[in-house]
Parts: sequence; structure tokens; C-alpha cells
Amino acid sequence: MSKNRPAGQGKESSRRLRAKDYNRSRNRRPPNERPRDLRGTALRLAGLLRPFWPSVLLVVFTAMMSTVVTVFGPMLLGDAVDAIQEQVEIKLAGGVMDFDEIGRILLMLAGLFGMSSLLSYVQAYTMAGVTQKVVCAMREQVNSKLSRLPLRYFDGHTKGDILSRIMNDIDNVSNTLQNNLTQILTSTVMLFSVLGMMFYVSWRMTLIAVSVLPACLIVTLLVSRRSRRYFRRQWDHMGELNGHIEEMYTGHNIVKVFGHEQNAIEEFDDINDELYLVSRRAQFISGTIMPLLSFINNIGYILICVAGGSYVLSGTISLGDITSFIMYSKMFTQPIADLGNIANNIQSSLASAERVFRLLDEEEEPPEQVRHTIEKARGDVRFEHVDFQYLPEKPLIRDLNLEANPGQLVAIVGPTGAGKTTLVNLLMRFYDVNAGRITIDGCDIRELSRENLRHLFGMVLQDTWLFEGSIYENIAYGRPDATRQEVEAAAQMARVTHFIHTLPEGYDTRLEEEGLNLSQGQRQLLTIARAILADPAILILDEATSSVDTRTEVLIQKAMQELMRNRTCFVIAHRLSTIRTADVILAMNHGEIVEIGQHDELMAQNGFYAELYNSQFAGTAPAKQSDSNAAAGENAGTV
Repeated sequence: MSKNRPAGQGKESSRRLRAKDYNRSRNRRPPNERPRDLRGTALRLAGLLRPFWPSVLLVVFTAMMSTVVTVFGPMLLGDAVDAIQEQVEIKLAGGVMDFDEIGRILLMLAGLFGMSSLLSYVQAYTMAGVTQKVVCAMREQVNSKLSRLPLRYFDGHTKGDILSRIMNDIDNVSNTLQNNLTQILTSTVMLFSVLGMMFYVSWRMTLIAVSVLPACLIVTLLVSRRSRRYFRRQWDHMGELNGHIEEMYTGHNIVKVFGHEQNAIEEFDDINDELYLVSRRAQFISGTIMPLLSFINNIGYILICVAGGSYVLSGTISLGDITSFIMYSKMFTQPIADLGNIANNIQSSLASAERVFRLLDEEEEPPEQVRHTIEKARGDVRFEHVDFQYLPEKPLIRDLNLEANPGQLVAIVGPTGAGKTTLVNLLMRFYDVNAGRITIDGCDIRELSRENLRHLFGMVLQDTWLFEGSIYENIAYGRPDATRQEVEAAAQMARVTHFIHTLPEGYDTRLEEEGLNLSQGQRQLLTIARAILADPAILILDEATSSVDTRTEVLIQKAMQELMRNRTCFVIAHRLSTIRTADVILAMNHGEIVEIGQHDELMAQNGFYAELYNSQFAGTAPAKQSDSNAAAGENAGTV
């Protein structure tokens, strides 16, 4: 992507280049596009309506009755034309006109149309309720599914793409169900009902009207088949665009600091241009259905008018009957055109439904085999001959053995990609080991429920997470049943009380999304208070004091010493001066523990740890660096 693109020409030149590439490759299937199972997706979508079958039956009944009632309208209108013609002939013969028959027919027409409108209202009202229930159920399924997906799924998908499936795709399905499902039913019933009435009026002219039907079906099938793949690409690009927007918004400070605003704009333009090209082609191709069907239907309409006129002149059919038939012929072609137009929306909806179903079909975390439950852990943690790799061809941890006794402070150090965060991922069972086992108090963590396992841990990470709510609610997130006094005591231990009292509403102060109205250090203090309140048996600290000033760090270290007393603690340290008092220091490189011991012992060995430690003060990088494969693996699994 060029940074020297002339001002004002970036978007247009990008559009031309993308258009050229797109037109050159538009007849090739994208590498990541698999053939779509239209029938399976449609049946699965229909299966979501099964729990609401009484309401669906009511919709079907009212739709059919409304359509049938409407179909009788042209017949009565034809009778009215014949009655008027009869009265005109009586008047011309010198008689007196009688409008009673005409009035009776008009009243019947008014009653029919009123009943049809009432049935249509009931149908629309009921279908709206069913649609929203189905959409609500789909969102609940997706939300429940997300809680069961392994961490690797979120590592491989952007937040924007996931949000697009939950919001945009499900909304698209909702619009189709509400607006098009009943229209398919009414159009189908209308088609066959009108066909029957047309045969009743004149079978000869019916054959003329039906002669254009094969051409309409062929056009609809050909156009729908061609537009199908473009609708799927449209929604895929929509998810990609949402992902880019979400990424640029959450990292807008970094984008501005490094002066990448223009690059971000150009990347947005590129993705937007791809979406524009695919969407334009999808809409153009699908939009040709209506003009083509209208052209074919108008040809049939002309043939009916010509034939009908000749039949009236020959006395084969009455003027009222030909009037009814012409109205029926228009009613006959309208459902065909409607079904062709609905096919566009169905293609788009099925593409969206398939994206949602693909998420629902993703492989979940391995099923739990709960054999033990730990109510109060002692904190005895062991890694026994553990092997692990994120990718089969790139081993990361090999034959790792580690023992952490209750109450010990275990510090984990090493260069980027050494496996430090991976160790935490395995301990929390975000990933399962490929070989060996991890035990807590002698129980294999795979034999504990994930809820029970993670309830034993408290975590304070380098990246803080706060939700939109009050400060009190964010601290109490660590233990929702905590009292007000316990929350305030935890805040006191975390040395966070002072700045809370400086806020206008104290503990009831509302935080913005991710706590952006606080400084990074203040957010870190709140997460530490949350961990203190949770009172876990095992603590995991990932450089928890890295975002606070030196004075605050000293205060927090004192609070941490109280918190860590009689608890097993794992500390991932980058500033090695903070873990000199650790009971055990693990120096890791390439997924292996290369040295183990206390600070003084390791410094006396003058080995890998000593080199890491001295490099932080000498300003030089350690000689031993982890390979890129290990770095890529750990980055893929960072919490």
C-alpha cells in the first residue's frame, strides 16, 4: 500500500485497481469459498420455527384465507360489469334501470376486501411476534455458543466479524422472515387460486397466460443462481469491514501516535471498495429479475387482450368475464414477479444464515469429564511431562516439569515467545495439553469442571478490563455477593481509596466503556482491588504493577505481600528487579525451563537468568532469544 499516493486520488485509483482485479477474477471461486448447502441451510432455518408451530399455523391459515378472499374480488367485479351492461341495455330499450343488484355486488366486494384486510393484519401481527422470537432464540444460541468456544477461535477471528454475525447477519435473517416468508406463502396460494379461477372463466385464454410461465421460471432460476455467490461475498466483506472499523477505533490513539491515519483510511477504502464491487454486482444481477419478468408478463398480457377482444366480438365470452380474466391475468403474473424479487432477499438471507450456522457449528471446548471438585484449594500445582504446541508442526513446550508448593511465589521470566503466557493458558485450561498433565492438589485439571477450576484462580493482567458500570460494580465483579464493607476494604488494600474519594460520586461513579475516563494506572489499581476481593487460592500476576508510578508500585507491593500470604502465586515478570524475593524463579526459553532456583543462586550461576537480569541494567539485549516459531505460538495464545 503506497504512502505517496497523490492527495484526492487515493480512493479513486484504489477503486480502479480493485475493479480491474475484481473483473479479472470474478469468474473464479475465492479460495475460502465452499459450495453452499442451500437446502440444508433452508431446512435448518425452518427448524427454528418448529417451537412456534401454533403461531405459524395461524399465519398460514390467515394468509391462505386472505388470499382466497381476495381472489373472489375480480369475479364479483366481473358480475358488476355484466349487471351494469344489462341495465344499460334495459335503459336503451326504454325500460327503468334497477341498481339493487349492482349495490348488492358492491357491498359484497366491500365485505370481501374488509375481511381480507383484517386477515392480513392478524397475519402480519402474528408473524412479527414469531420472527422476533426466532431472532431472540438465534442470538441466545450464538451467545451461549461463544461461551463454549475455545480461545483459539477468538484468536483466529476479529471482533468485528463476530459482531457482524451476531448483529448484521441475524438482522438480515429477521427481515427476510418477517417480510418475505408470508409473502412466499401468499404468492404461492395466489398463483394457484388465480389459476383455478382463470380456468373457470376461460380455459383457452388460461393456456395463453400459462404459456409465459416456463420463461419466467427459467429467468428466475438463472439469475438467482448467478447472484448467489455474490451475496455470500457481500456479507463476508461486511464482516471484514466491521473488524477493521472496530480495530481502528479501539486503537485510535496508537494510530495517531505513529501517524498511520492515512494508512488506516486507505485500508478502509480498499475493503470498502471490495464490498462496493461485490454488493453492486449482487444487487445488479438480482435486480434484473423484475425487469425481465415484467417484459415476459407484458407479452402474455398483450396476447390475452388480443384473444379476449376477439372472443367478446364473437360472443364466446361476456364483457364482464373478459374484464375478470384480464384482472386475473395481472394477478397471475404478480405472484411470479414477487417470487422472483423474493428470491433476491432469500439468497442474501441464506448467505447470512449460513455465516451464523457456521459459527454455531464451530468445534467447542472438549466436553468436561468431571470426577473431582475442589472447594478450598491448598495451592499445590504440578506440571508433569507437559508437551504443547499451538500448531502441530511447531512444538512450543516439551517435557515441562514444574512443582509449586502451597504458599510459594513462583516467578516466570524469559524473552518474548519463551512460553510464559502459554504456561498460564495451560494452567487456566484455555488450552489443553497435548501430552502429560497438570494437577492441583493432586487432581488432574481435566477432571475438574472449568468453572470450578477457574474459580480457584485470581488474575491481574497487564491489559486491564473494566466494563461500563460503577466503580463499585467493577470491583465487586470479583465476588458479586460481597458486602459494601468488603468491597471498600479490598479497595483500601489496593491503595485505590484515595482517588475514588476524589471522584464526584465516589464508588458510584460510572465508568465509560473499558474505563476510558480513568488513567491506565487507575484502571490497574481497580483490577488489583477486584482480585483482592475475590480472595482466590492461587494468584496469577502478569506484571500487575507495570502501569503505575514508582511510589504507587511500592504501596501495591506491600498490599500484594498481604494478599499473597499463604497463597500459591505465579508471577510473569518483565522487570526482574520486582521478583528478587520469589521462592522459585523459572527461567524459560524455547518453551523449556532452562534454569530454576532463587535469585541469588541463579545470579551466582552466571547463566541465562543472570544475562537476562544484567541486560536490563546494562541496556543490552540478552544473547539468547526464542525462535520466531515460539513467539508466533505464544502471541496466538496471549490472554
